[in-house]
Amino acid sequence: MKKLIAVALVLLLAVGALAGCATPQGGSEEKMYISVVSKGFQHAFWQAVLKGSEDAAAELGVEMFFTGPESESDVAPQVNMINAELAKDPAAIALAALDTQSVLSQLQEAQDKGIPVIGFDSGVPNAPEGQIAATASTNNDNAAALGAEKMFEAISEAVAAATADAPVVISVLSQDVTSASIQGRTRGFAVKMAELAGAVNDSVAITGGYDAINQGEAGAAVEINVVVGATPDITDMTNAANGLLSAENLIGVFLSNEGAVNGFLAALNSGSVVPEGVAVVGFDAGSAQKAAVREGIFMGSITQDPYSIGYMAVELAVAAANGEEVADVDTGAKWYDATNIDDPDIALLVYD
Repeated sequence: MKKLIAVALVLLLAVGALAGCATPQGGSEEKMYISVVSKGFQHAFWQAVLKGSEDAAAELGVEMFFTGPESESDVAPQVNMINAELAKDPAAIALAALDTQSVLSQLQEAQDKGIPVIGFDSGVPNAPEGQIAATASTNNDNAAALGAEKMFEAISEAVAAATADAPVVISVLSQDVTSASIQGRTRGFAVKMAELAGAVNDSVAITGGYDAINQGEAGAAVEINVVVGATPDITDMTNAANGLLSAENLIGVFLSNEGAVNGFLAALNSGSVVPEGVAVVGFDAGSAQKAAVREGIFMGSITQDPYSIGYMAVELAVAAANGEEVADVDTGAKWYDATNIDDPDIALLVYD
């Protein structure tokens, strides 16, 4: 009898030990693993995206791996990175694709494995329906509209006073009107400025190189004129900037991206001048643009929010991995000028 009791005790202890190994006291389950594959890694923009991703992962209690190729022309290396992450069976992948056509098989593999894919920054444009759960990116129309609002504060009196006999011109310089981001910025600024101008003047028109948004009558008191470079090349953008700076009655200039900014600044370096009282608003950042803001050549500029892009990409990825419904998110934009460019929350976003 004593032997039977002893054997029973040994068995009970063994079962208890095994149970303890299976669920250690005070232990925790393995963390969710999220893959983030960006378009690049070294540029300060992507470092801000990385910072946002890291903070989101820390706050949500997940493991996050951030990777990207050395340059935004390295399509094949990015594809290899996606393959490596898929092999790890992550809970979700956040992806800013360099070339959608190059990752179609990877998107299909993720879908087959039940791994949700979240787009971020420019996302995965024209991906097959249902393969991108949601995208965290800048709404370029909204961002450029912020630029129009800021400029209008400076030129509203001139706009209100304009007549057909004494018109004013507000120019938009764009390096193209084919890319979705620049279309959005050109449209967002011009349409918002037309709305604001129309509230104080009955004669407003949008004219120029983006036919899809042109409106109003010829000879309007307020003309919002879209100027498009012959090509994105710096020489063509400089020539386009020289042309718009020579326009009569110019009161405002909006530069829709860093390429337009660089062409405009090159025009100034070649001898063109900004007429007195003309309000210039840029978009993006870069050392040359930051200097123009500091020196008062630009009244200010709009920057995307790469920190929020990274943060919200991870936030959406975790939600999708948990089976929650997700939807596209506008990661916002910020206005910066000489008064706030060195503020910590802005300095993080105005990359060189």
